[in-house]
Amino acid sequence: MNLPRSLIALLLAVAAAVASAAPAPLATEKLEPFLETHCIDCHDSDLNKGGLDLDALGRDIKDPATMARWVRIQDRVESGDMPPAKKKRPTGAELIAFSESLSESLTRAHAASKAAVLRRLNRREYENTLNDLFGTNLKLAATLPEDGLSHGFDNLGESLSVSLPQMRAYLDAVDQVLDAAIEKRTERPKVEVKRASYADSREGKQFIPKLWKKLDDGAVVFFKSQGYPSGMLRDANVRGESGFYKVRVTGYAHQSDKPVTFSLGATTFARGAEKPTFGYFSLPPGKPSTVEIEAWIEQRYMIQIEPVGISDRDNEIRKNGTADYAGPGLAILHVELEGPIIREFPSRGHRLIFDGLKRTEIQPRNPNDKKKSWYQPKFEIAAASPAEEVRPVLQRVATAAFRRPADAARVEPYAKLFESELANGDTFENALRTAVRAILCSPDFLYLREPAGRLDDHALAARLSYFLTRTTPDAELLAAADAGRLANGGDELPRQTDRLLNNPRAERFIADFTDAWLDLRNIEFTNPDQKLFPEFDEYLLYSMVRETRGFFATLLKENLDVANFVDSDFVFINDRLAGHYEIPGVAGPEFRKVKLPADSPRGGVMAHASVLKVSANGTTTSPVLRGTWTLERILGITPPPPPPAVPGVEPDIRGAQTIRQLLEKHRSMASCKGCHQLIDPPGFALESFNPIGGHRERYRSIGAGDRVNAEVRGRRVNYRLGQPVDDSGEIEGRAFASFDEFKALVNSDRSRFARCLTEKLLTFAAGRELGFSDRAEVKRIVAELEKQGGGLRDLVRLVVRSEVFREK
Repeated sequence: MNLPRSLIALLLAVAAAVASAAPAPLATEKLEPFLETHCIDCHDSDLNKGGLDLDALGRDIKDPATMARWVRIQDRVESGDMPPAKKKRPTGAELIAFSESLSESLTRAHAASKAAVLRRLNRREYENTLNDLFGTNLKLAATLPEDGLSHGFDNLGESLSVSLPQMRAYLDAVDQVLDAAIEKRTERPKVEVKRASYADSREGKQFIPKLWKKLDDGAVVFFKSQGYPSGMLRDANVRGESGFYKVRVTGYAHQSDKPVTFSLGATTFARGAEKPTFGYFSLPPGKPSTVEIEAWIEQRYMIQIEPVGISDRDNEIRKNGTADYAGPGLAILHVELEGPIIREFPSRGHRLIFDGLKRTEIQPRNPNDKKKSWYQPKFEIAAASPAEEVRPVLQRVATAAFRRPADAARVEPYAKLFESELANGDTFENALRTAVRAILCSPDFLYLREPAGRLDDHALAARLSYFLTRTTPDAELLAAADAGRLANGGDELPRQTDRLLNNPRAERFIADFTDAWLDLRNIEFTNPDQKLFPEFDEYLLYSMVRETRGFFATLLKENLDVANFVDSDFVFINDRLAGHYEIPGVAGPEFRKVKLPADSPRGGVMAHASVLKVSANGTTTSPVLRGTWTLERILGITPPPPPPAVPGVEPDIRGAQTIRQLLEKHRSMASCKGCHQLIDPPGFALESFNPIGGHRERYRSIGAGDRVNAEVRGRRVNYRLGQPVDDSGEIEGRAFASFDEFKALVNSDRSRFARCLTEKLLTFAAGRELGFSDRAEVKRIVAELEKQGGGLRDLVRLVVRSEVFREK
């Protein structure tokens, strides 16, 4: 079915309205004399020092690039960097007059432009919203075009356009949701329990006693297979419908005095299909025990269990089988699969659409057909006056979709669409479905309707909900908006903030914000070189992200000082990361808060393996990449892009030269020196960590260097140790001798990082880039945060109460 033309026209009108913003010229009467006297002799078309030609620089600061150049001029003059010291300095009165005039123009221009941008739901928000409204659990984001990124954020209005192919993708997504939400059954599905054992599986018959060992009560798996059978258990499968299932694994650690850890996930024979890992767990030695989880499992998937941390060191099993093998293993007695677990029947989406309508099953001609396995019920809706009966239904759906009460006028176009479809011979249900599809593809659903100026209660409820739970407002928040209790400056908005932070859906906020701020969405972008980093495995990758998100969650829950993001005396780790970080005394896959030893280089997100991996390329590290990352994510500085036609610096993996030596040559180029003096030092500070986050004193190489007497998973390593690491440097005239000293320098100015994090949170919360007119409010928040002790939860509260958050 094609997209209704009325919706296309509305979208095009919206785009035209945004594009027609009026020019914003500078008030130059007070600026030009200053520029002529103190600036133009170096920055005209002849000299053009620093790449700045004031003659050619535009005065219409509606243009983002022009605005950025004038902001840069304002900052350089205000800081005293310009005019340079060797030039005649302006008087105090001249500086004040110039700064105030330019600041007034920049503030006015930015304040006008920020209200003109509409903010569309991004892919994750769209998926969450439809799933939460209709009670489904579909992976819709993967079916939609990728969202644009701006400084790591994918929820900013400036980067979120809409195209006709995207609208077609929305229609397809809505069809998936409606198909899943609308019940095709008349009774709640029965919950079934399947019990399976490796000993009785097809693979058991094939691999016992070659790879697995038969016991009286089950079977033992000794190591993770690199191929078939890979821990699959065919009989613990979902042959019916996708859904939530309880999975129970009963077993114990075999021939071991310590627990054995294993991954629990699902697999399928379909090529290229995702194979999710639900988590890592352990079974203790001795008496059998049971691990139970609840997970979403797709149709035709089977349970997969793989031990970690144990291996066939000397290929003894492969040579002699398992009968006399004395090494540790994972004994699995049985696995139970219970489900599907359905907590709502019919679904909330079904009720949203059909409550109040008389929808009944069409009885088959032969009543015995209902007993057949192939039978699918069909339904019809009986209505004496379809046009009248559909309007309250559409009003209910539109109110839920639009995140505010939908009056009769707002609903009327969708009611007319329903009547048109009905007149063309469609059934009541199909015509209703068409109208619902139109509602869910309308600008009122796809966009957050935020009027310029102070947000009203419903706009504020939507902004708060998409900030902290990444979805549409729930019933309690909407009730507060309906009653007008959010925008009045009272206690309701702070109370709702705390309630949403305590909601399980706040995990989405933590995941999406750390994905954007710390770039964790790229954790799987590179595969570390197995010759250089053989210790890297799936368990480590899994643990990396959970450490950083768990660390953020800990600071949020306990309201700990945001300075802990730069340096902390604790980490949030499990046994895999404890081994990686060389921290003793941590056993088991459970994540917990662990106090750091005094001599540990860890503490703060810059030392998290996740951050160190996403800021490297999998084989080598680059101070340029890590320095840029640190400037943007920790210090709040956006370095300029490299000049065109200048080649990058590639590390020497043969170990002949260090990256510092290569960069010293690079900085000898005049076009590179200025920026690299800013970028390289923070990157040098992180050179004491390798691309997978391990601490190092020397670089690894696959060429020159000293041999290493070490094994990983029973195999001798192939890499060598090359040049020593030097993590010293100088930033803003202050030297540091190590990574620890660099962290101390950053934390010596508490307001710097607090300002950076405040800007990141405000950007994520408001869905737009911050600009010149926001500076005063950011400064006020940082000052108030310092008074309150610097807690992360306090910062989130201050963000929500800020003018930036409460205004468009």
